[in-house]
Amino acid sequence: MAARKRLLSLALAGVLVLLAGLAQAEVPLGVTDTEIHIAQWGPQTGPAAPWGGVARGTGVFFQMINDEGGINGRKIVYHMFDDQYNPANTKAGVKELQEKEPGIFAWASGVGTSPGLAVRDYLMENGVPWVGPASASLHWITPPQKYLFAVYPLYFDEAQVLVRYLVEKKGMKKLAVLYASDDYGKNGLDGVHKEMDRLKMKAVIEVAVGRADRDLKSHIMKLKESGAEAVLMWVNPTHAVIALKTAAAMKYEPQWVSSSTLSDAPLMMQMSGGLWKNIIYTNFIELPDSQTPLIKKYKAAFDKYAQKGERFGVFFLAGFGFVEPMVEGFKRTPKDAFTRDNFVKAMESIKDYKGIMGKISFGPDKRQGQREVFVAQTDETGTKVKQLSEWMAPD
Repeated sequence: MAARKRLLSLALAGVLVLLAGLAQAEVPLGVTDTEIHIAQWGPQTGPAAPWGGVARGTGVFFQMINDEGGINGRKIVYHMFDDQYNPANTKAGVKELQEKEPGIFAWASGVGTSPGLAVRDYLMENGVPWVGPASASLHWITPPQKYLFAVYPLYFDEAQVLVRYLVEKKGMKKLAVLYASDDYGKNGLDGVHKEMDRLKMKAVIEVAVGRADRDLKSHIMKLKESGAEAVLMWVNPTHAVIALKTAAAMKYEPQWVSSSTLSDAPLMMQMSGGLWKNIIYTNFIELPDSQTPLIKKYKAAFDKYAQKGERFGVFFLAGFGFVEPMVEGFKRTPKDAFTRDNFVKAMESIKDYKGIMGKISFGPDKRQGQREVFVAQTDETGTKVKQLSEWMAPD
């Protein structure tokens, strides 16, 4: 009987080893002696297409890195697909690329909270690194995940900075919130609540916008009737434009305020038909017309590699910024031991890294890399942007 039990135990152990091997085979490493395969999803079509420049910017950044010699002898092979900001498409596309040889070593950026949530658990369970989600959700860091490194400052943090600026610098007391009824919008709303609680205030009204909403007359009427001096927006570009056009038709002219998701002023000016004037917002990245050495270098790469008709705006430039720390992590990973776990250790060694975004730091127990933002405002033309504050982080 004892011998039989030992045989059964050995057989079971063998099956478990085999299953583990099969599971590992489903997720190839995505790295060879000469290549590192990196992928990203991004909405190139659909309602969130204005954010599609992020993925295209990353492609130009990687081309620049490859022309400079790559990463210790390895070139980056970049895979990008259009998920149309649809979580089902994100999930299908990620799984297809990840499980097909040669696989994907790590995922870069990727626009959207809902699309990211559709694949987060899959990537984490398979030990696949994901750096710089193009979404500032608390979901990426609560709880911290070994293979997930957030770069984009939290919508929660941005909301606190904006409320503080409006109240303490602009002297405003009647604030309203127009927010998307998803995780993106609710993260911003939670940040507003946090700062207003500290200031012992409450928003005069909070108005939710559904993903399919296209007629916002009732939404804007509620804002107008509330008497709000300023309206903080956590909505996508399409909804922001509809809101401003509807408000203009109703002769409602509050101070419009937005998170950094609407920080590409020339694009928003074009989309809104000239209404994107005097908008206050937070920014997580240096302005595209900055004269710093890195911005000049990235502009040169844009001129060399970008497709005809592309524009060097905030979203395109963000495609560089979100993956700067990823490339720094690649450089710190041992060439002859280029594994995912060693890459994680390399990322955890990054302290006060400064590229074109705020200072970025990670650690064994730290997965939110950047918390700094600055406040900016468009001018009367809607195309020029003035920086109103220094880089700042919430308390």
